[in-house]
Amino acid sequence: MARFQYVRFKVSWTAILTLAHFTYLLVGATIFQILEREAESNNRNHFQLEKLHFLANYTCLDGPALEKFVQVILDVWEKGVNPSGNSTNPSNWDFSSSFFFAGTVVTTIGYGNLSPSTVSGQVFCVFYALCGIPLNLAFLKQLGKCLTIHLGRLERGMVSVVPHKQTVEALAVSLFFITGSLLFLVIPPLLFSYVEGWSFGEGFYFTFITLSTIGFGDYVVGTDPGKEYISLYRSLAGIWIIFALAWLALILNMGARTMEYAIGLTHPGFKKQKEEEDVSSSTIEDTSNM
Repeated sequence: MARFQYVRFKVSWTAILTLAHFTYLLVGATIFQILEREAESNNRNHFQLEKLHFLANYTCLDGPALEKFVQVILDVWEKGVNPSGNSTNPSNWDFSSSFFFAGTVVTTIGYGNLSPSTVSGQVFCVFYALCGIPLNLAFLKQLGKCLTIHLGRLERGMVSVVPHKQTVEALAVSLFFITGSLLFLVIPPLLFSYVEGWSFGEGFYFTFITLSTIGFGDYVVGTDPGKEYISLYRSLAGIWIIFALAWLALILNMGARTMEYAIGLTHPGFKKQKEEEDVSSSTIEDTSNM
């Protein structure tokens, strides 16, 4: 009898989460594109016909005609169609834009400048968010752990050069903070300002509002109908958002720990209470896993 030998592959949990996360975004972008693009095209064509009808029939502008035309503009704007320009404006539901939209859903940014206009798209968006938000949180948590591991390696490497552990920790955290700030908070606004025609202040404002998941929607990349963007522009912006969120979450977590440590030094009772809460939460987790 032939014997089969099974080779066990050690699969990284980080790799699994990364693959699942981006696969989920790709699937979501594809479905949003299928559900929304045709409806957007119909709305855009309807708006162009209304403009032609207005120009052909109303040589003298009056109040009712103006109100009707304004209402048409408001209707198409609410459905995500930019009324300026013509029907050749870039689609809000091409794959790159759909991928960007899927990222804003699972990260809970929600700019508000674009949303599904079909019932099927709205229903899918609800269930997509219900599954995608926990997946995104798990991915960001695991990505934060990976960044913490690399930070620890950086500290161990610097210890061999600088023997003072506290000095090394301070230098490593400072280097990590400065490098991340350049990659996620300084360089991206420069690129966005160049591509979108914004000032650096506006680009930095957009960056912060995005990464804080506030998402006002007053500034959104890739939405100017007068500009020609590369096809992957918004997809790359979506990937930047995901990794920047993981870095920012780690920085905020480190800041929270620093604050807890400082409070613990000045108020010993707070430190004791925190330790008791940690023990209680660990006990609850152990009990639930039994």
